[in-house]
Amino acid sequence: MDKKEYLEAVDTLNAWAKAYYTDDAPIATDEEYDELYHKVLEFERANLGEISMFSPTKRVGGEVSEGFVKARHGARMWSMEDIFSFDELLAWLKRGDKEGLEFALQPKFDGASLNLLYENGALVRAITRGDGITGEDVTSNAKVIKNIPLQIAYSGRIEIRGEVVIAKNDFDEINFARAQRGESQLSNPRNAAAGSLRQLDSAVTASRRLRFKPWGYGEQNLGLETYSQMMDFIYSQGFEREEFFKICRSAEQIEEAYKQLVAQRDSKPFMMDGLVVRVQSIAASEELGYTEKFPKFMVAYKFPAIEKTTRLLDVAFQVGRSGVVTPVGVLEPVNIDGAIVKSATLHNFDEIERLGVQKGDFISIIRSGDVIPKITGVFKQRRDGSQTPIERPHECPVCGSMLLDEGVFVKCQNLECKARVINSLIHFASKKCLNIDGLGDAIVNQLFEAGLVAKIADIYELTAQDLARLEGFKDKKIANLLGAIEASRTPALHSFIASLGIEHIGEVAAKKIAQIYPQNWRELSFGEVAAIEGFGEAMAESYAEFMQVNRQNLDEILRFVSPQAQSFETKQSAISGKTFVITGTLSKGRDEFKRVLEVNGAKVSGSVSKKTDFVLYGDEAGSKLDKARELGVKAITEDELRQMIEI
Repeated sequence: MDKKEYLEAVDTLNAWAKAYYTDDAPIATDEEYDELYHKVLEFERANLGEISMFSPTKRVGGEVSEGFVKARHGARMWSMEDIFSFDELLAWLKRGDKEGLEFALQPKFDGASLNLLYENGALVRAITRGDGITGEDVTSNAKVIKNIPLQIAYSGRIEIRGEVVIAKNDFDEINFARAQRGESQLSNPRNAAAGSLRQLDSAVTASRRLRFKPWGYGEQNLGLETYSQMMDFIYSQGFEREEFFKICRSAEQIEEAYKQLVAQRDSKPFMMDGLVVRVQSIAASEELGYTEKFPKFMVAYKFPAIEKTTRLLDVAFQVGRSGVVTPVGVLEPVNIDGAIVKSATLHNFDEIERLGVQKGDFISIIRSGDVIPKITGVFKQRRDGSQTPIERPHECPVCGSMLLDEGVFVKCQNLECKARVINSLIHFASKKCLNIDGLGDAIVNQLFEAGLVAKIADIYELTAQDLARLEGFKDKKIANLLGAIEASRTPALHSFIASLGIEHIGEVAAKKIAQIYPQNWRELSFGEVAAIEGFGEAMAESYAEFMQVNRQNLDEILRFVSPQAQSFETKQSAISGKTFVITGTLSKGRDEFKRVLEVNGAKVSGSVSKKTDFVLYGDEAGSKLDKARELGVKAITEDELRQMIEI
């Protein structure tokens, strides 16, 4: 076989593999494939410098990595909003005036999301979802997934996105083989797919029978008009086509398609957890835009939760970082949609009283997708006298200190309680906060038990010598962890605020605080926080009190960490130097309009006075608009603002 014949054989093998794995329409026998494959292999062994990057031999695996590096997506990978009923579907359609639009529908497969980047026709990078902006580079593993094309006909730059899954039958066969070898069982197809994609040895990934189910795109310049045209283009590049794909024009049609897919749930070869509904028109989708968390043009219509019956064996008590003690039901293990469930949340002590549940009761539990299993009912008629009441704890199950009983909640007030400290450290280092890679639950516990960390600031005083004394820490692991800690010293301000674990202040709230008060975020009064759109009294009180009570702790952390406020340059415009007041309901949140006005050189005030130049008003504007008219201040709409500046 010469070089020309070798390259032709590579093309032939790839065509045969596509017909077998993607089209489900084989055009060659296994014997024919194996014979040609071994000829290709012989040529490559004799000509190591001439191996094609598209050769099927690259799908065998064997490349071993010491760890995965971070890589950025070309375009953000968003999560989807979930809905669970027809009423919620109707409400979603009404938001943004989506009624009357055309929608594309397809299954939501339950696996691990993956973003594939192609340039000049070649697969150059594969990245896990991560936080949506940055994920892990798993290119070597993606290349061994047999229905992912190593080469496509399109020569431009494009990101193709989809779900990595394992077929139910393949999962069962893999577990059977593992049992024969005395190995532990994989928990369920979804977790198995995610874990297989992150194997350091690509040969392990290759053995797991992974499949890639495309569902969308990221960065691209095709200029197509509809989502279905985009998917047809993706399928035309050699990706596996999904047979359940519908175009609908009404809520009733969407509901009918949803019921059809629910009926197919058990018979489908891959696990699904819902129906994806998205606006067909790409232009309309872009116009609808995004919230802080989700695209406004698509939604996941989740399948009904699966309900099972089991027995409540006991109740354990967990202490969170805020000191709240949460009751958790210890269950007789039960299999729910491929996952072995051994525990379920009881939320709080009011919920225990509402259910009237006792230890030893037969109970019903539900689990839907990522939702924590929940106890929904008690079969009191099946009681046999062995049941015992669930007593409210009086002492902390971790540190032994007396608990504060507030009725609904029971709290440990000991700030040095091991559970509170450890959970605070885990939260601080988590992916959505400071993203200190390698500082997960087990390592935090290990560091705490070794006396190396007892508070957040201690993380930044760890040395290589400290870590070298711990079991399992070699040079590479030590360097990686210290490097991740060093990289976390200049986080975005909103990530830092979220990392502090302030009760009621999550990621979205932290972003708003960081955007509106980038400089004086530590000094905010209750009133200033409460005035932020979407904030309530509980959030404002929690934030203001935290900043006051923890001033010394914050000072210590800020010796090591320098949060970076999002900065922007103001520009000269028709409104530079003008003072605005915003009132009423606008097409976007007030905070977004505040930022636009400030970027254009304007000031935004919370109250109308004679010094106010403009009042920007929307629907249901109230007393501020009335006062503007009374004082003769010019009131303008969004459209009028757009005539003055670019929004």
